[in-house]
Amino acid sequence: MSHQPITTGTKILILLLIVSFLGNGYLALLTLSPKEQSVETMQSTINSLDARVMELTSQLEDTNITLRNYASQLDTYRQMVADLREQLNATSTTLQGYATLQGPAVLQRTETIRDGPVLTQQTVTEGAMIDISVEIRPGEGRVLVHTTPLMGIVFQDTANTAVFVAQNITGKHFAGSDVIFSVEAQDQVPAVDGPSAGALMTALVIAALENQTPRQDITLTGTIDPQGHVGAIGGILEKSQAAKASGKSIILLPRENARLVQYTETTRRVGGFTFVQRVPKVVDAKEYLESEVGITVTYVDSIRDVEQYLGLGTG
Repeated sequence: MSHQPITTGTKILILLLIVSFLGNGYLALLTLSPKEQSVETMQSTINSLDARVMELTSQLEDTNITLRNYASQLDTYRQMVADLREQLNATSTTLQGYATLQGPAVLQRTETIRDGPVLTQQTVTEGAMIDISVEIRPGEGRVLVHTTPLMGIVFQDTANTAVFVAQNITGKHFAGSDVIFSVEAQDQVPAVDGPSAGALMTALVIAALENQTPRQDITLTGTIDPQGHVGAIGGILEKSQAAKASGKSIILLPRENARLVQYTETTRRVGGFTFVQRVPKVVDAKEYLESEVGITVTYVDSIRDVEQYLGLGTG
């Protein structure tokens, strides 16, 4: 069989058929592409919406949790307000009372001493007893301090702390009452170490609230802090002497004052001169005061200890 050569005309015809086929295919592709693209676009949109729905669902759940927390807090605040109203209603009519006790203080005064033609001044420190009382009566929630005669140290800060501690211990509040402290001394007092009466003032507020009378054969001295701790003070020798002289049989001291520094004098002569030296010595305060002053000493750490010894029963 012989093969006929492909003529130029045949080549052109084949090329036209290929071009025609490609053209028809391209036209078909152009016709179907928008549909395919439309489907892909719709699917992409659906996928995006699904993701957005999941995101919003998660946000909604978080918001619900937050709202539940706010609702719980709101219930708590409502209960607190209700409790405060109940306390106000109770305290405005029931908080009344009175208590009193003598407390030791260290008084300082300046004396002028004549030594021949020379006048010198020296500060004299001595103990004294002052009358401290507290009255609770219907009022406006104020804490007031009255001193007779006018004293050098302001007792207001100590009084505020005493009331704060007494409220915490008893669970009673003074929104509808005034607390009035009266501090009285026999003579004009130029200076009193007011903070050292803090523990005693706190005990008096508790006694007044509980309608109790503290033991009158006992006195005490010591600072008070917001946690009810009874802290160290100065002048325990002078205060113990004043307590003993007033007829008290027991004095309560802060445990922080258990170490007492006493001075002994030694003299020596060198040539024609006499030298006097004061030598400090640390002694146990309880042992020293009981032997030298003759008053029973008991250490306390907190206002709870003071309650116990004064016979105040708040638990």
